Amino acid sequence: MTAPDSWVPFRLPLQLSLYLLAIMTLSIFLHLSSRFPTARLRHPSLNATKGSPATPPTTTPATERGMWTVNSIGRLGNQMGEYATLYALAKMNGHQAYILPQMHQQLAPVFRITLPVISNDVVRSIPWRNYGLHDWMSEEYRHIKGKYVRLTGYPCSWTFYHHLRQEILQEFSFHDHVKEEANRYLAGLRGQRRNVTYVGVHVRRGDYVRVMPQIWKGVVADKAYLEKAMGYFRAKYQEPVFVVTSNGMEWCRENINASRGDVYFSGDGKESSPGRDFALLAHCNHTIMTIGTFGIWVGYLVGGETIYLANYTLPDSPFLRVFKPEAAFLPEWIGINADLSPLRSGT
Repeated sequence: MTAPDSWVPFRLPLQLSLYLLAIMTLSIFLHLSSRFPTARLRHPSLNATKGSPATPPTTTPATERGMWTVNSIGRLGNQMGEYATLYALAKMNGHQAYILPQMHQQLAPVFRITLPVISNDVVRSIPWRNYGLHDWMSEEYRHIKGKYVRLTGYPCSWTFYHHLRQEILQEFSFHDHVKEEANRYLAGLRGQRRNVTYVGVHVRRGDYVRVMPQIWKGVVADKAYLEKAMGYFRAKYQEPVFVVTSNGMEWCRENINASRGDVYFSGDGKESSPGRDFALLAHCNHTIMTIGTFGIWVGYLVGGETIYLANYTLPDSPFLRVFKPEAAFLPEWIGINADLSPLRSGT
């Protein structure tokens, strides 16, 4: 059966209307697309990030917002002091802190630090304002001017960051594998003791044996100091265990009396990596330090009783122009005066 002839005249207008409607719809779609970009352009797809390589440690910051950093010099204790001071002063002055790759390499294997790392390429491209610090907090440090500031020096004083103590302790919290190794070693020293108290002993020697008397008119800890410090803990605690680390372990083995059976020389009695020694001391209950930033940071992180070598320079020592004992040692720490007679007698 064929369609009536009367239907034919209506086909052409209907087709034309549908054609015009399609053109109008396409035109509206293109207009809206130009004004409102699709979500696909604004958000990366899951496939674009899946399986991508891990983010490198260095960060390229938005330099127009400014940035603060600090020099990366010295050994582990110095690096910790520089990091904590940068953390505190940048926050105090309202700027974002970044650390150098060298500092990251020193601290990141041991601690869960969080400050972003600035790449060496960016470091070289920034017109830094170098700002020198002395080793204690001063009022002017609350008002440091500049968007691109590089702090310089060897700052290591609780006066910079003690108001942020919990944050600093979190920054210097240990990786799990570091904690496990330290605790496993200490557990092996317990033996049959039921009320063990671990006392970490750090004896700084090395270059200080020469530098202190020849340059700073000072001394390093001697045998008598260590006996007094250990005697304090033996008198106070029932079963103390002394864990000794040093960069002069041979001297320690010759001068620290281990005949009581409560003294252990870390590892095999030889120098160990500073990170391992630091972790071992930091997991003890109390601290005996001698001199140096390494021991200061051990005492700060442990939080127990800390005994330190006090008054270890002559009154006219040039060291006292760059170092304030009251800004280095917490007020509750216990100082035992050094024996300065070898300096006064010229021996």
